[in-house]
Amino acid sequence: MLKTPTTIFLGLATSFTFLLISPPPPKSFYHSLYISTSLSDNTSISHHLHTLTRRPHVAGSEANAEAAAYVLSIFTSSNIKSHIASYEVSLTYPSSRSLTLIPPPPETPTTFNLRQEIYDGDPYADVADEVQPTFHAYAKSGTVSGLVVYVNYGRIVDYLTLKEMGVNISGTIVLARYGEIYRGNIVKNAYEEGAIGALLYTDRKDYGGGGGDTRWFPDEKWMPPSGVQVGTVYNGIGDPTTPGWASTGDCERLSEEEVEKGGDVPLIPSLPISGADGETILRSVGGDVAHEDWQGSIDAPTYRVGPGPGIINLSYTGNQIIGTIQNVIGIIEGAEEPDRFIILGNHRDAWTFGAVDPNSGTAALLEVAERLGKLQKKGWKPRRTIVLCNWDAEEYGLVGSTEWVEENREMLASRAVAYLNVDCGVAGPVFHASATPQLDELLKRATQQVQDPENSSQTIYDSWVDSSNSPPIGRLGDGGSDFAAFVQHVGIPAAAMFFGGGYPVYHSMYDDFVWMEKFGDPMFHRHVAVGSVWGLVALWLADEEFLPFNYLSYAKELQKSTKDLKDEISETDISLNPLFKSIDELHKAATTMNNQRKKEKVGHQCGIKII
Repeated sequence: MLKTPTTIFLGLATSFTFLLISPPPPKSFYHSLYISTSLSDNTSISHHLHTLTRRPHVAGSEANAEAAAYVLSIFTSSNIKSHIASYEVSLTYPSSRSLTLIPPPPETPTTFNLRQEIYDGDPYADVADEVQPTFHAYAKSGTVSGLVVYVNYGRIVDYLTLKEMGVNISGTIVLARYGEIYRGNIVKNAYEEGAIGALLYTDRKDYGGGGGDTRWFPDEKWMPPSGVQVGTVYNGIGDPTTPGWASTGDCERLSEEEVEKGGDVPLIPSLPISGADGETILRSVGGDVAHEDWQGSIDAPTYRVGPGPGIINLSYTGNQIIGTIQNVIGIIEGAEEPDRFIILGNHRDAWTFGAVDPNSGTAALLEVAERLGKLQKKGWKPRRTIVLCNWDAEEYGLVGSTEWVEENREMLASRAVAYLNVDCGVAGPVFHASATPQLDELLKRATQQVQDPENSSQTIYDSWVDSSNSPPIGRLGDGGSDFAAFVQHVGIPAAAMFFGGGYPVYHSMYDDFVWMEKFGDPMFHRHVAVGSVWGLVALWLADEEFLPFNYLSYAKELQKSTKDLKDEISETDISLNPLFKSIDELHKAATTMNNQRKKEKVGHQCGIKII
């Protein structure tokens, strides 16, 4: 039959009407699409990381401002409304450093060059001079001279061992190896034991592959002999001159003396040094032989504790400024609950090139942004607002994120649903996650839907579970990354996730794109995977009508912790019965809430209103 113009028009009108009344795809459609291979792109992630790590970009530098502009451009091109949130904060850089070892005669003094060496074929040799001289951020300026004492990792237990050996720390300069505890605590412990200075080195046993004929980067993943782990020795979080308030405009600031009285910055000078320099100094130390577990790699010299007879002359002068840092903030506004926020965060600043720390996480954040942009083009709109945050000056002491939280404290306390952090997104194989307990089940659920980058026949969850068939989810108990201000200052549910963990070239000049491409993630599939888990958890929190928190996990965690506390204080008269009673009430309330949520979810799916 020949179709007339009228029949054609009626047919088109009917089809158009059908399209108008056809319901949009369910949220679950977009969630599945988010983790599909059609949206993920390991080549794009590799490009992002290469771009971000072309130059060293310490906080406050021109290169870091350029990296911020790059992040902003990717957010904007992904149809995400974005802006820069700047703060004026206290930052320190090295002005001068010197370190000389005066060994016992007839040996001659050694003045260390304190340089990390480039290697043959180093593609970043042209910008190596842009790397800051090795230093500790917020270190005390000063010149000291004293006998050397080897203190192992500089822990309190190590000083107890030295006291048992009859070693007096007072007036000495301690030599400690990195590991076990935070570097700021190493310097603080040394001061409290009476030391006048501290040197921290990267021992081959921990970072160099154990010695012997082991090769190092670029041939293997290990720290080269000249490699130095730099970092902050500040024991607080946020700008030390504005504790508790944001560093905006001409705000009030503490003086240098007031900051020192606060107890969070060191009161003795310190320097980070290489493993090679550390071993040179150890050869000048006499006294008793250190315990077996204090010794180094298989071909290292015998470690003795001292004091001396080697003498160290240490001089450090820092330059403290008020510098501009830039947080990049991207916002996808929620369609139904725009005043409720799901926040994803990663920092951008690095001590050197930062391929692992932090820009593997930044590259993953940009991947998340691009996938969310593609979802928006396909019609997805989040129920709640998603906020993407790229922090600055994390390396100095979680400064950028803390200042933002301090400026927006009331808003975040009342409106933030959760904060999801990725710092070093990829340093190697094996997935890790930590969280406040109400997010445990979401992490498990997400990893059950994302393919394991090491084995395409299984999920991340399959490889993550331990022998008890339960994944080892850690807790966010310290200030290790940008979740700290959210959890500890405002009490927002939070999670952190990453692949790998500790890696040998941490905070050194060798944390570059070459190391990542050769050892961290050659195919960038781990970057894709962490972006999938990160974004999927965010989508569920943003889109599910009933927030998918499970407070039963929280109650069980509290029960376990309280039982452990009861065992610790069993010989005291302290009663924990009121605490146990409160936790039982929380457990009952959480059970009731879970049951009600299940009923409402079933009723909603069936079109039934539950009264």
